[in-house]
Amino acid sequence: MADIIENPESEGPAGGWGSVQSIAHMFGDNKPSPAVMETLFRQNKPGGLMCVSCAWPKPVNYHPFEFCENGAKATISDLTSARCTPDFWNDHTVTELKGWKDYDLEQTGRLTHPLRYDAGTDRYVEVTWEDAFEDIGARLKSLPTESVVFYSSGHAGLEASYLYALLARVYGNNNLPQSSNMCHETTSVGLQKVIGSPVGTIVWDDLEKADAFFFFGQNPGSNSPRFLHPLQEAKKRGARIVTFNPIVEQGLVSFINPQSPVDMLTGHETQISDEYLQVQAGGDIAAILGLCKVVVEADDRARAEGSTRVIDVAFIDKHTAGFDTFIALVKATGWAEIERESGLTQDAIRRAGETYIGAERVIGVYGMGLTQHSQGALNVGMLVNLLLLRGNIGREGAGCCPVRGHSNVQGQRTVGIAEKTKLIPMDKLKELFDFDPPMEDGTTIVDAVKGLMAGKIKAFISLGGNLVRAVPDQKDMERAWASQDLTVIVSTKLNRSHLFPGKQAYILPCLSRAEIDAQASGPQSVSTEDSFSHISGSIGKRTPASKHLKSELAIVVGIAKATLAANPKLKWDEWLGDYSLVRELIQKTYPEDFKDYNARMFEPGGFYRGNDAHNRIWKTEARKAVFTTPKQLNALSFGNADGRFRLVTIRSNDQFNTTIYGYSDRFRGIEGTRDVVLMSQSDIDMAGLVEGQVVKLVSDFEDGVRRELRGLVVTPHNLPTGTIAAYYPEANLLNAIHHHDEMSKTPASKAIPVRIEV
Repeated sequence: MADIIENPESEGPAGGWGSVQSIAHMFGDNKPSPAVMETLFRQNKPGGLMCVSCAWPKPVNYHPFEFCENGAKATISDLTSARCTPDFWNDHTVTELKGWKDYDLEQTGRLTHPLRYDAGTDRYVEVTWEDAFEDIGARLKSLPTESVVFYSSGHAGLEASYLYALLARVYGNNNLPQSSNMCHETTSVGLQKVIGSPVGTIVWDDLEKADAFFFFGQNPGSNSPRFLHPLQEAKKRGARIVTFNPIVEQGLVSFINPQSPVDMLTGHETQISDEYLQVQAGGDIAAILGLCKVVVEADDRARAEGSTRVIDVAFIDKHTAGFDTFIALVKATGWAEIERESGLTQDAIRRAGETYIGAERVIGVYGMGLTQHSQGALNVGMLVNLLLLRGNIGREGAGCCPVRGHSNVQGQRTVGIAEKTKLIPMDKLKELFDFDPPMEDGTTIVDAVKGLMAGKIKAFISLGGNLVRAVPDQKDMERAWASQDLTVIVSTKLNRSHLFPGKQAYILPCLSRAEIDAQASGPQSVSTEDSFSHISGSIGKRTPASKHLKSELAIVVGIAKATLAANPKLKWDEWLGDYSLVRELIQKTYPEDFKDYNARMFEPGGFYRGNDAHNRIWKTEARKAVFTTPKQLNALSFGNADGRFRLVTIRSNDQFNTTIYGYSDRFRGIEGTRDVVLMSQSDIDMAGLVEGQVVKLVSDFEDGVRRELRGLVVTPHNLPTGTIAAYYPEANLLNAIHHHDEMSKTPASKAIPVRIEV
């Protein structure tokens, strides 16, 4: 019988009536059309709307309601009755709005017209699409090509994304950073290095066959709630779940299935985690090394006794490289060092290790709690090490499962939104479109921000997103963003990035995925890729929020036609009129991934584009899966110091990325505010603070820059000593742009060195 895991801050389990009430509150705030119910009923089903929130897969055998609390909130937000028309700016200036909260900007509603910033009045004013495209094109043509960045948030479908990447390359650069640069680029780089695949290796059937799940730094309750359904089913069949996370997240504690009448009426909770280990921030490398040590010690005993080996020797001999070097380090590392760096006891790690050994098929699940560290790629490599020891990659019920955030963030990379030229079939692009693609690598987000601050980047085109709010060194970013010659942001609603307009600035409002996208050949569908590499079609059926909106693809085409020289192979108008033609281009460019694309896009569960590592084909330099020998036992770039804390930035139950839906974080018992710093009671006492005291956090990079966040209320929470937490994106003020994963340059937001001042 598993121990009961307590989360005293929570007001109840994930799901259940709390989820229903939260959705009902969202209805009250947004007052959407009753037709939203039809959209939600079709959500994540064949021929329906593919959710614009997270990238969790769509099951073949779907439930009556295949949406979660977060997905419902995203759809309701898109279909709000509130409108932000040009008249809004008669009463408000950009300077005034800088004093508004993110939530207040969200509540202004859907943008209805294209807008141009007028510096004389400090307001946005209505502009025609024709004038906007003409001016944007003229500005782009006047700038050095290397000074322009084409950013994408992970929202736009595969069709618009493909053409957006084509626009950038025909323009002359590979400056195509994407939101994955800030979250799972560590996965793309780290997994590629050790298994030859930049994405996870499992498919839906593996969830149904796993004997154990090991979670590291992922929170399904707030970030991917539909994941809780297969976890509940796994618990019913006896699977074990072990969680490593500094914060006790309610979704990994207990769950009431809102689709089960019995659960809802009786309040029956499914306990999710059998073991919950609160590793200190940055301590996962040591924790996983400890698990590996348990496996190695058990294997040594088995070998001495002549019994069945614990390590999968046949798999390791045939499929891996670097095993002996890694094992030597495991044996040489003492438990005292593992305990110190992980913040966990040997006994707790041993119990988790015995669970791993006792499971025939194990899935390793992780999120940004692993990737957003200075040694995030090493974190990922260590998890792969653990899985490789017992052959838990490339067979049924086992594998590596990174859980992606935005709905098409993985798919955009698949169809060409990438700054690294080695990822792109440039020869195919040259053949298809009769141009010479640029062969120099483009910029990552981190390097783009540094370029902005140095004055080298002159223009940003943003296909979605709220980049100014999402990156470190926010105050410097705000100043640098506004100094550009041109800023263009494709959006559905106002956000903080709009409040720092460049010398010439445009907001281009787009359709939501739930709305009818009518083009020359009729209503169009789009497609997205989920975390399991499955492609699904999506059809919007709601009336657009305004007749003046354009689709993301139409906006890309408008900018392209106004910017690029005529080329008979670039048939922008034809592609705009029929998105299936774009899918044919994608198939021609990536034939192995997108065979029979148009015919398969509405298959239940989506069609699988394949993954070589899933089939134990390792496209690494060694042509084998590679064991990583860690150079350090923590994921940090800084050491311990008196008064220094490790700050973890977190999301509430009432937000999606930088979008704030409300002020209810019921899983942590925080209502009506986001201005808190969560600390263990022991840290509060040692710091001489008291609950409710207002303090400020100051970053502690020792780089001569003062970064501070004021007005935070000290709030006791169940956290390891030395680890504290505050909300993202507000706490981005405290992170430095130079503080990122060594390999991927993903900002290290899950362990920021800070001090507390009163």
